[in-house]
Amino acid sequence: MKFSERLYEKLQHIWRKNHAHPFVKGMGDGSLDPQKFRFYMIQDYVYLIDYAKLFALGAVKATDVATMAKFARLLDSTLHEEMALHRSYAEKFGISESELETAKPSPITLAYSHYMLHVANNGTLSELVAALLPCMWSYWEIGKELSGNPGASEHELYGEWIKNYASDEFGTLALWCIDLLDELTVGKPEQELARLEEIFLNTTRYEYMFWDMAWNEAMWPTDEQ
Repeated sequence: MKFSERLYEKLQHIWRKNHAHPFVKGMGDGSLDPQKFRFYMIQDYVYLIDYAKLFALGAVKATDVATMAKFARLLDSTLHEEMALHRSYAEKFGISESELETAKPSPITLAYSHYMLHVANNGTLSELVAALLPCMWSYWEIGKELSGNPGASEHELYGEWIKNYASDEFGTLALWCIDLLDELTVGKPEQELARLEEIFLNTTRYEYMFWDMAWNEAMWPTDEQ
């Protein structure tokens, strides 16, 4: 069994909670409050700035030119294509460029991105990939699932998001990272695999917490008036 298959089978109970979250379901049936999505888009933009750094670190930790080049392309894709989606949504939701660029991270955004960067800076390439993969893989799975809802891909507010993450282009990027993790884990001892599984589990948990944070529009509770 490939290591990615082990992860997929073992962590399905958490992944299904992500798919069943009311924020995700609301995008799929069009019932999501636009204000919640607006909050999500700002926080996801902040998150992507740090997420892109993981690809830069992947290029640093890679041991062959082909892998370095692929991480460089992922960095470019995130900075220009995925973040361009957020900027186009910003106009639709009345979010100014200044609001995007000066937005502060929520506690969950901060904790999630800092955890991944901690793993990436201090760990191996396989640990870096295990940390970044749940975001990419789960978004692809969610996009594909939501695209099966009648009319979801054409929804005025959420259709573009669904089409982007359900696309073959995004799926190709996710599959490359999945395959890379499988290659990096061939023949590794169980102790190391267990460590990678823990990292993957933690960022999968953070994915759920990110949806929940957006649903509740949760910033620092001490800042509430």
